[in-house]
Amino acid sequence: MPSPEIRLKKIQSFIRRQGRLTPGQQIALDTYWDKYCLKPELDYNFSEVFGRTVPIIIEIGFGNGESLAKMAAENPEMDYIGIEVHRPGVGHLLMLLEQQGIRNVRIYCHDAIEIMEEKIPNHSLAGVHLFFPDPWPKKKHHKRRIVSSAFADLLTKKLLVGGYFHAATDWQHYAEWMLKILEAEPKLKNMSEAKGYCDRPEYRPLTKFELRGLRLGHGVWDLIFVNI
Repeated sequence: MPSPEIRLKKIQSFIRRQGRLTPGQQIALDTYWDKYCLKPELDYNFSEVFGRTVPIIIEIGFGNGESLAKMAAENPEMDYIGIEVHRPGVGHLLMLLEQQGIRNVRIYCHDAIEIMEEKIPNHSLAGVHLFFPDPWPKKKHHKRRIVSSAFADLLTKKLLVGGYFHAATDWQHYAEWMLKILEAEPKLKNMSEAKGYCDRPEYRPLTKFELRGLRLGHGVWDLIFVNI
């Protein structure tokens, strides 16, 4: 029987859609790729990459990168690694980093699970963010959801003791799914006093999509678990 880690890698939690690149995104990819993007085939010492040793936060699936850029700009005492498979989003983030002079972000344009398993040292991360992942709402696709028991186990290996995992979703069923899985991992502690969901921390920016949903009465659920 294959190990949980192998099962996690074989079932992708995303579909690699190329999407249409804007001229600005294409220019950013051509011009700034080598400056900010990391090669998935190489092993890095992240203290050397960033030129310092400070807490490192990973964001899985950063979308267009606006939230990641804002967090990095507002928290210059931390370094951030964003992982995103869609090149238009990477191009948009590259534009933001260069335009705003943000230097504490590096990017992998690759599968997040492979990067987490193979390129991130154990017990090295201060935090892992997963904001509005694909909920895969159809039951037959639930196996594609990135949060699984194998993923929870992976978090306990990569997070420092005291490091945290923060997920947010606007799909209640996925929130309940994640809560059940994360609560079942004995090395993770729910930071909600009620053992449910947390209020949105100030460090997580509200996106335009989220604000629109809130105005329409849609819910958003934040889960924060600490590695013990």
